[in-house]
This record gives sequence, structure tokens and C-alpha cells, in this order.
Amino acid sequence: MADGSRITTDITVVIPTVGRPLLRECLRSVAAGLVWPAELIVVDQSCSNEVAGWVAVLRAEGLAARHLPSAETGIANATNRGLEQVRTPFVAVTHDDCRVDPSWLMALLARLRGCGEAIVTGRVEPSGEGVVPTIITAPEPVVHRRPRLDGDDLFPPNMAFPRSVLRRIGYLDEHPSLRTAGEDNDWAYRALRAGVPIVYDPAPAVFHVGWQPQSALPSLYRRYARGQGAFYGKYLRRGDLFIARRTARDLVRCPWLVLRGILSRNRELQAMAYGEMTGLVPGLLAGLRNPGVARSALASREP
Repeated sequence: MADGSRITTDITVVIPTVGRPLLRECLRSVAAGLVWPAELIVVDQSCSNEVAGWVAVLRAEGLAARHLPSAETGIANATNRGLEQVRTPFVAVTHDDCRVDPSWLMALLARLRGCGEAIVTGRVEPSGEGVVPTIITAPEPVVHRRPRLDGDDLFPPNMAFPRSVLRRIGYLDEHPSLRTAGEDNDWAYRALRAGVPIVYDPAPAVFHVGWQPQSALPSLYRRYARGQGAFYGKYLRRGDLFIARRTARDLVRCPWLVLRGILSRNRELQAMAYGEMTGLVPGLLAGLRNPGVARSALASREP
């Protein structure tokens, strides 16, 4: 059973999942934390009995864990359904293919309680035998206050923020073009434009498990590029000149990536080049059809 002194009452953890077996170890890592959240919400788009069973085990151990089945698809939708249920001042998010460090939640709270209305993101280390395209291992903290032309600064497998941020910038965009990739960069862009800083702190760490083979890299990078293009298209539709510059930069970079990949014989660089060449423009076209209003995560749902 839980030691009451381990439970922190001001933060909820949300984990979106499609029911991968990896989730079980993710849940165990949260349970092994130095502190426990007020509640753990697992949004399950598989509606799997297995997932419900794993969550029930945590409840039996004393952790306030909730299994929230969802018939929707897409990580934006799943994350939003979890965020809508949060009642604590703070919320943290990780993904089912990650393992959190025992000090993860404690480190996030230490930063959250001292930085006001900001989004905190942390270190994402590679783990396992497969490919892990999303990592951040920078050793020094940094505060981002403006969007950058050459990259994005939010790492959704490891992020936390005051719930009040949702009243300022809304939920993740659930438009079909952004459901599986790009929704995080879109949300981060909205935050920075609204004056909500993104604080990177290396202390809160998660380990991103590589579960896909090297051969999956081209399709992964294509999905990411398509999502990024959809993010750009959404703002190009509005005449956003900053995003126009970012788009032009990425389009010019595509052939350069191809050339570098060929000359270096670097398979990951070749996969990235393939992804951008085949995914960016289709994503742009899909994003241009996005009116920029989330279909179902409306501010009126905010409790």
C-alpha cells in the first residue's frame, strides 16, 4: 500500500497509449518514483483488457490510477482527453514507450513551482535496441521565449505545465493532419507566441525505448515530416511570415539532406532526407485545409 508521505497532491500524470506492451514498464516506472502523483490517468485508445488490468495493479498498490478508454485515434486526441480530466494545479505528460527516472516527478515539480506560468520539458535519453529518433540530452538548462527558425523546443514524452496554461493557449489541435505528428510543435508555437516560455531542464529525465527496427526509420521520418508540414500549412493559411520563412528553409534543406546522405552513406541521414522529400509537401497541403480550431478540445471543457 502507498505511503501517504510519498503522494504529492498538486500534480497529475497523463499517459496516452495505444495499448502497446511497453506501457506496462512505463507504468511500473511511475510507480517506482520517489513521489507519486495525486492521480495517474491512462488514456487507452486500444480499449484493451490488458491495459485495464495493468492500471488496476497500480490501484491495488495504492496509486490513484485511472483507466480512461477512448474510441478515438491520434495522440493529440488521447492527450487532450486526459488533460480534460485533470483537477490538480499542475499536469505532467509522458508516453507509453518511455520509462521515467525515479526522480522525474520530483524534479519536474521543483522546476514548476518556481517558474510561474511556463511549460517545462526535460531530458529524453535513448534506451533499448531499436531506433529512437526523438532524444534531447543537452546538459545545461535553457529558457526559450521565442520560436526558432531552426528547430522546436518541446519534447512531449517529458513535459509538464500549470493547468492554467490551457486557458491561455488551448488544447492540442486535433485536426486529422496533426493527429499523429506535428501537434506538439504546433502547441509549442502557440505557447511561445502567447508569451508562455518553454523551460528546458535536464534534471527531469525519461528514457525513450527504441522498439522499432532500423528499417522503420524512413517511414518514421516521413510521418514526422508530414506532421511538420501540416503545422506549417496551418499558419501559412493565415499568412504567418515567420512560418513562411521556416517552410522555405526546410524546403531548401531537402535536396541538401539528400546530397549529404548519399555522400556520407549515413543511413539515418538518408532516411531523414527521404522523409522530408516525401512527407513535407503533402503535409503542407493537408495543413492548408486546417482552419485552426480544435474539433473537440474546446475551452468550455476546462473545469
